[in-house]
Amino acid sequence: MTRVAAIDCGTNSIRLLVADADPQTGELVDLDRRMTIVRLGQGVDKTGRLAPEALERTFAACREYAEVIKRHGAERLRFVATSASRDAENRDDFVRGVLDILGVEPEVISGDQEAEFSFTGATKELAGSDHLDKPYLVVDIGGGSTEFVVGEDHVRAARSVDVGCVRLTERHIRTDPPAPAELDAVRADIGAALDLAEQTVPIREARTLVGLAGSVTTVAAIALGLDAYDSAAIHHSRVSYEQVSEIVGRLAGATHDERAAIPVMHPGRVDVIVSGALVLLGIMVRTGAREVVVSEHDILDGIAWHAAEELR
Repeated sequence: MTRVAAIDCGTNSIRLLVADADPQTGELVDLDRRMTIVRLGQGVDKTGRLAPEALERTFAACREYAEVIKRHGAERLRFVATSASRDAENRDDFVRGVLDILGVEPEVISGDQEAEFSFTGATKELAGSDHLDKPYLVVDIGGGSTEFVVGEDHVRAARSVDVGCVRLTERHIRTDPPAPAELDAVRADIGAALDLAEQTVPIREARTLVGLAGSVTTVAAIALGLDAYDSAAIHHSRVSYEQVSEIVGRLAGATHDERAAIPVMHPGRVDVIVSGALVLLGIMVRTGAREVVVSEHDILDGIAWHAAEELR
């Protein structure tokens, strides 16, 4: 076993995984997995810059994570930063802060690299499954972007498009609950993004849709009727198109307070879950998927696997 740490810093959240990895068997054993909503991408779509308060929230989480990594004695840390820090004019401030706290530079990866990591994390443990047809379409619905990856055992095609739950919410949603015209504008952006994705990724050829990240897992938790978030129950659950459609309608018609009262709703997702759920529904409509297989293993697990393989 190789002990590694992986950090995924996205537009909405920053997450840490410390795990023991065995590349020979494909086993990844969690030692510590945690997530903090920092909203690093606050206002980036409008200003082009990372807000000072967003940077400080992120650095506070990094200081907490540094203690966890030290306590577990990880041999290698890999820090990957995604959409918000790719877009920001002042991303050097972000890089310097992370380096000072954690001793590594964040890798500001491309959308295509992000897709590769997501696919590895989501599908490595599905390789031996007899009941899921290939090819897979892995969709990672983030805060600022959504990644589409089609592949069997390896990636065949990938594309990142700039629609995510935070970006769409900041662009279009002003009222509570969202007005029909605002929802239509979100759907129009999703449709245009799917058109872009289809230029390079054959999303309609996929036989199994695998959904990743907080918007998808929250929809799954609601579909399962959970009283509290239960990662084990959510991982590899299947949510039908009819369930997703019903939940989108319920969320879109609810006020902020009504969404916040849902037991499995993380406080940091209350205001962006409508847009995230609409992205998932849009993908299912476009591809004709009758269900989504929900994975709790995603880009974070992919980062950990790549870190372990570099130590071999």
